[in-house]
Amino acid sequence: MSARRRLLLVGLAALLGVGVTVSLGRWQLDRVAQKEALAASIQQQGALAPLPNAQLMAASPGPEVQALVHRSAVLTGTWVPQHTMFLDNRQMQARVGFFALTPLRLAGSDTVVMVQRGWLPRNFEDRAKLPALSTPGGVVEVHGRIAPPPSKLYEPGAPALGAIRQNLDLDQFRTETGLPLRTDITLQQTGEASEGLLRDWPAINLGVDKHYGYAAQWFALALLIVVLFAWFQIRPYFQVIKDSHV
Repeated sequence: MSARRRLLLVGLAALLGVGVTVSLGRWQLDRVAQKEALAASIQQQGALAPLPNAQLMAASPGPEVQALVHRSAVLTGTWVPQHTMFLDNRQMQARVGFFALTPLRLAGSDTVVMVQRGWLPRNFEDRAKLPALSTPGGVVEVHGRIAPPPSKLYEPGAPALGAIRQNLDLDQFRTETGLPLRTDITLQQTGEASEGLLRDWPAINLGVDKHYGYAAQWFALALLIVVLFAWFQIRPYFQVIKDSHV
């Protein structure tokens, strides 16, 4: 194979490699733009007036209720404490314990919303022992923000069905309890620690820095391909031409 033909073939491969890596870098920057737009939307939602019961109950499942996620809310109702759930292996302030969730029956309606009330420690000497949790009776006013259902952790084997669970499927829980529970959203209670619960919820991390890092890696790889091609292919090729004319 002639030197010119080899240079052409290697050049095409290098051009393909640069095209792929630059495209992947640009895709990562597109992800940054999407997540920055989401962060701006979350900030705008948080600045809106808190949702009352009526507005939440009027929101239809689907895009309409999803548009309310991250918005603050002040809901009034009565707790349904007999159906309190404790999600295991959840962290807050670098400690492992439970997230406590209690259904709230909204005042003036049969609608029930699951409230992520906060975090509390577990008893590591008796892992089956339920933690002490104070739940006020009567009508209460709960401040929080509209949130998706609680995230799920890896759970080997069949899901548990007691008060202590690794994960909580709201559709299954609605069937299990017979409560008219909204399964598309929850309320993440905010405010100072109370009722034995911490509410130092972690800030939402959209991973923008990670995408910037990936983009930089792809662009650096594209540059490396160009430098290697120039050094190992173009430079020797022109050196050969130069030597042939000496």
